[in-house]
Amino acid sequence: MSKKVKLLLIDDHAVVRAGFKLLLASVSTIEVVAEADSGEQAIQLYQTYQPDIVVMDLSMPGIGGLETIRRIIQRYQNANILVFSVHDEQVFIRRSLSAGAKGYITKNSAPEILPEAIESILNGITYIEEGLQKEKNKLTGENDYQKLLESFSAREFDIFRLLAKGLTSHKIADELCLGYKTVANYVTQIKKKLQVSSIAELAHIATNLGIMKH
Repeated sequence: MSKKVKLLLIDDHAVVRAGFKLLLASVSTIEVVAEADSGEQAIQLYQTYQPDIVVMDLSMPGIGGLETIRRIIQRYQNANILVFSVHDEQVFIRRSLSAGAKGYITKNSAPEILPEAIESILNGITYIEEGLQKEKNKLTGENDYQKLLESFSAREFDIFRLLAKGLTSHKIADELCLGYKTVANYVTQIKKKLQVSSIAELAHIATNLGIMKH
């Protein structure tokens, strides 16, 4: 490949971005042309650099990873997005792919997985890290909640996750740059959908579904 692959890297931790670039140091065909620490910044940089591939985390302040994927795909239908996340649960993988991502790998994956995933996506093949797909249908009694979560909007899912982590509505409003009343309405909506009356019940559901990782 004579022309270098232009890559946009999105992660809110500078240490992770540095480590990522170290992983790719030996791959001469890939060049990190820009870095973003939030979804909002990523969308602006995408327009400026028109990268061949985006590699991004899901857990970020502001609009969050899932909403970032959705907005990029909405504007650039052919965007190639690879999720590089600490989460290995099915709900995150499915929601990422539904939002428009073309691949999903975890931050615990072997170093050679990253360039392999990038190459696969650039060749038009969806890449899911081996082992992640084997978890399918593992859940039994939680299947109903799993289906409900998959029907959540990206914003509902982000708020659900933050509530489960113990954040108050005020903290969530700050974290996601939303008004308190907007968050409070979402909280009511989420509780109604899950048919729970307390945050403790909500956190219990999140724990059972393996959604409590940072």
